[in-house]
Amino acid sequence: MATMKIKVGDTVKVIAGKDKGKEGQVLKVDHKNGRVVVKGVNMITKHNKQSAQNPNGGIVNVEGSIDVSNVMYVKDGVATRVGFDVVDGKKVRVAKKANNAVID
Repeated sequence: MATMKIKVGDTVKVIAGKDKGKEGQVLKVDHKNGRVVVKGVNMITKHNKQSAQNPNGGIVNVEGSIDVSNVMYVKDGVATRVGFDVVDGKKVRVAKKANNAVID
């Protein structure tokens, strides 16, 4: 798989699926499977068994992962494609819609 253009901490917008249009921050990136976990997106119900750490058990809502192809990076409130460029001899991510503005 090619390099991931989305990193932990990025703000992204969901462009496909049941949560289309929602924005959130990336909490986790799975490079091997090409998936990301976005805060407040793709909420799933998880049943927790009783244990020493969780004496009551119970049902909790947690974020599920979604495919990285279903999210777009958000720069200044606008969803944009991300590319790579070489600036001062260093490879950096750039936002295409923001006139190739350097992200990091």
